[in-house]
Amino acid sequence: MFAKVTFAALLSVMAVPAMAAQCEATIEGNDAMQFNTKEIVVDKSCDEFTVTLVHVGKLPKAAMGHNVVITKAADRQGVANDATSAGPANDYLKPNDERVIAHTKMLGGGEKDSVTFKTDALEAGGDYDFFCSFPGHWAVMNGKVVVK
Repeated sequence: MFAKVTFAALLSVMAVPAMAAQCEATIEGNDAMQFNTKEIVVDKSCDEFTVTLVHVGKLPKAAMGHNVVITKAADRQGVANDATSAGPANDYLKPNDERVIAHTKMLGGGEKDSVTFKTDALEAGGDYDFFCSFPGHWAVMNGKVVVK
């Protein structure tokens, strides 16, 4: 005969590992002016979050540079509009721009950079974007930052 086993008894003997929050994301940018993702998910249980950008192309920074900039969605166009006048020496970002939550440096083909930022600046359900601030890239190289 088979012993009668309840679901509760089965759960009590099973080891269920706790799921840790994913506190990082890696994004690839290429020479076709594309990111490989349209969404970064930030878990608010993470005190800090790290975004790593890998430029998988071959073109130099001066020709096809990429970075990742995180702002409120409402600030994206204004930050991008200021990019050209900020110039390459500033990674196409206005210095000390308070609208920028986080950003990597501008990269050329084969390069990689990471930025770690505190998540307390983000609100769950808030409207945030990420984009590349190289002139002309922001309109096609962008996505959403989803905060849960």
